[in-house]
Amino acid sequence: MPPQTIEVRTAAFPDLTTRTFHDLLKLRIDVFVVEQNCPYPELDGRDVEPGTRHLWLADGGAPLAYLRILADPGGVARIGRVVVAPHARGGGYAGRLMTEALALVGDRPCVLEAQSHLVGFYARHGFTVSGLEYVEDGIPHTPMRRDPAL
Repeated sequence: MPPQTIEVRTAAFPDLTTRTFHDLLKLRIDVFVVEQNCPYPELDGRDVEPGTRHLWLADGGAPLAYLRILADPGGVARIGRVVVAPHARGGGYAGRLMTEALALVGDRPCVLEAQSHLVGFYARHGFTVSGLEYVEDGIPHTPMRRDPAL
């Protein structure tokens, strides 16, 4: 069977089907809660906010990679929950997803809380360290920011 075409998909919460939301949450929980052993409240209420956009890459309907863009105060976009399915890692999907996300963000400032071992990855997308490293759920994180080009 030939490989499926990887599709970029984006949706606000009301536009997600029940199945799609289930599959996106399953990916997030499988990686963040189970694989990384971080029992935290994955459903934080922000998925349903009017300004939130869910962005993912799908292969034949199955999500390979995902992130969400939140609308923080002051017009700042916040990228979070960046995840790639274990079987799809190394395929360039995280980079493609970030490129798509930053196109959606446009000229707004953008922030994220990077797992510290990924600071270099986000730096390649124009982010710079904006604060001190901290530990959350046993994983070092580093705040980062990307300001629009002047």
